[in-house]
Amino acid sequence: MLAGQAIAQSTSYPSPVSISNSSIGGLTNSISPSPYTGSVTQGQVKAGIIPLSFKDAIDMGLRNNLGLLLQTDNQVAARGEKWKELSDLLPNLNLTTSENVSRINLATLGLRFSVPNFPSVVGPFGYFDSRFYLSQSVLDLKAVNRTRGASDEERAALYNYKDAREFVVLAVGNAYLQALAGEARAAAAQAQVETAQALYDKTADQQKAGTSPAIDTLRARVELQSRQQQLIVARNDFAKEKLALARAIGLPVAQEFGLSDKAPYQALVPMGLEESLQRAYASRPDYLAAAAQVRADEHYRKAASAEYLPTLGISANYGASGVTPAGSHGSEAAYQVSGGLTIPIFQGGKTHADVLQAEANLRQSRQRLDNLRGQIEYEIRSALLDLAAASDQVQVAKSSVDLANETLAQARDRFTAGVTDNLEVVQAQESVANANEDYISALYAHNLAKIELARAVGVAEEGVRQYLNSK
Repeated sequence: MLAGQAIAQSTSYPSPVSISNSSIGGLTNSISPSPYTGSVTQGQVKAGIIPLSFKDAIDMGLRNNLGLLLQTDNQVAARGEKWKELSDLLPNLNLTTSENVSRINLATLGLRFSVPNFPSVVGPFGYFDSRFYLSQSVLDLKAVNRTRGASDEERAALYNYKDAREFVVLAVGNAYLQALAGEARAAAAQAQVETAQALYDKTADQQKAGTSPAIDTLRARVELQSRQQQLIVARNDFAKEKLALARAIGLPVAQEFGLSDKAPYQALVPMGLEESLQRAYASRPDYLAAAAQVRADEHYRKAASAEYLPTLGISANYGASGVTPAGSHGSEAAYQVSGGLTIPIFQGGKTHADVLQAEANLRQSRQRLDNLRGQIEYEIRSALLDLAAASDQVQVAKSSVDLANETLAQARDRFTAGVTDNLEVVQAQESVANANEDYISALYAHNLAKIELARAVGVAEEGVRQYLNSK
């Protein structure tokens, strides 16, 4: 599944959790789970059972999911880094005020002589100084390019935030569908227990009447207990899947809730491959973020190369100085203006090292972008294949359920009429159970394939509700 592959990347890239059937449990119980499986819990536990729709779950996930909240902070950090780089180009203005009082022992200055009426200690004396200091870069290509690079990294952080929202939709949507599948499995297991109970009661009655051997009763009891065990497992799995959903959306885990939406089957006619690829390259936030990071690294490489070039700046100060603050005015005003040109001659190889590192970072960014472009095509092709296969599976599984139920009905009629023993009924019950499981799994896979396709194209947040026919 695409979701499973996407989540595996989440530890190194701000984007979600593995959401395949086999990996959800392991991820939830792992030592370092993905942040997209967690959340910041909001609200208090309410009395009773509250309804939770698919739309409500998505909205809560977009407010409370931990992965999205962390990415929001990363966006703020990127904005701060941009302002840090920009500060080298903006004027720097400071006000410094000082008042000094001194008394000097001339002997400590090496003035050791004995002159009548000449003191050996001078003071106290003092002065006051208060002035503004201004510095401004006039020409610094390194600072210019680093500021441009930081601006592109801020854009990349914004795209990463949007990509995190896509992942939240994917992770929460999968968790909701998993819970729906668990609910359906529990309901199917309950129905199978009731069917097995009815068969056991009937067989036991026939044994008492002497029309059925003890082996039939024993067989029916074994089947009943087997179904009861499966019901226990199904209910436990369903409860855990609800807990996983609550953790992903920020709902208190002690809150009782019911799933108000079901998992309907609605055929989807997706866009063609070429149209999907064009849409993905134009709108997928992770691809746009990778492209912005390439531009940022290009600016950083230019900034490293600019360390070989001269820089030009000016500095000035203006203020008052004098013996006392009251006397520091008028003709005693002080100022200074200077300009400086710095020409790098030899820096011990630092500039060369910075250029090499910046070049390596740029190559890696370009390679990641090229890889992501191929990954997008792979994900779209896989999602289209999964969607087509899951759609066919739903149709076949639905037909299998109908046939299995019909077979079970005929087997029960034959057993009631005494034409056969209950082995045929037990086998028919097994067929019904397997057919129901296949249908539930196929329906889950089909709806998940819709979410994966929306994510692969880059329209998960706005498209998933439509794909799942949720209101």
